[in-house]
Amino acid sequence: MRRRSLVDQRIENRMREPFRISGYLFESMPSVQVAIEDGDSRGRGEAAGAYYLKDDVPNMQAGIERARDAIEQGADRTALQQLLPAGGARNAIDCALWELESNASGTAVWQLAGAPGTDALTTTFTLSADSPERILASLSKFPSPRALKMKLDGDLDSDIARVRAVRGARPDMWIGVDANQGYDGRTIEKLIAALVDAKVSLLEQPNRRGEEAMLDGLDCPIPIAADESILDGNELEQHYQRFDVINIKLDKCGGLTEALRMKDMVRKMGKTLMVGNMAGGSLATAPAFVLGQFCDIVDLDGPWYLTDDPVADRLYDDGQIAMPRDFWGAG
Repeated sequence: MRRRSLVDQRIENRMREPFRISGYLFESMPSVQVAIEDGDSRGRGEAAGAYYLKDDVPNMQAGIERARDAIEQGADRTALQQLLPAGGARNAIDCALWELESNASGTAVWQLAGAPGTDALTTTFTLSADSPERILASLSKFPSPRALKMKLDGDLDSDIARVRAVRGARPDMWIGVDANQGYDGRTIEKLIAALVDAKVSLLEQPNRRGEEAMLDGLDCPIPIAADESILDGNELEQHYQRFDVINIKLDKCGGLTEALRMKDMVRKMGKTLMVGNMAGGSLATAPAFVLGQFCDIVDLDGPWYLTDDPVADRLYDDGQIAMPRDFWGAG
């Protein structure tokens, strides 16, 4: 009986310049790429994991090895959900299986996923938590952005200065901020007051993971988005009441299959849908772009920051992202 073959490799994903967020400085975002071949059909997936969970390349490759035999014997996406937990390893394999099915059937992934189309999507472009001067200098490098997301580092005065500088330079632009777990109950109200004054439209993940109760009773007129607080559908059920926006990332939830399940859950809960990624390359972004067709907020600028991504320069124009139809799946 013919067996599939599965191969994986590490991709370095070097960044154009160092990128700072709360508690971390990134010069690259290494990922794992998976390819599954079954006869004449091939499927690919890429995952960067979640750095704050120590889901790095060695951990992901170990997970891939645990699932290898079952996948090569023909396990499908449904079986995969039980083979591996949520995370980068499952994401890479899951997305490879989506493309494999697409290529074998001749049906585009977006059609298999029930997406309304493959329209270009307005995406945020993310500003590192640098000095106001460096942030303002970096604004001119983006491809005509329509929306910005600012990284905060948890230093209240510095964060307020960053936000005021960007709002002053872009008075009419949509701006969101991402605190990456950098705030606690002592400083969050002062931050919110400054964000309201600067007409910020989104506050993402102010609290530390596991400290969601900090948000109970918080008076915040700005929508609060969950990122690190909600990894998959199980955690969505636990914590959705505390958030207005749910940021679904395939590296967190373990692939497009779980992401689409979460999408349906979020809609039933009456929350706002957001899609993001972990600064992975174009191959990691392609399935997230499919999910983005259902989303209200799109944060898929990851490939733009990489120096050696093969197609990143083709993805972005006029503040939007559009994936080439022939890049991932049957097109």
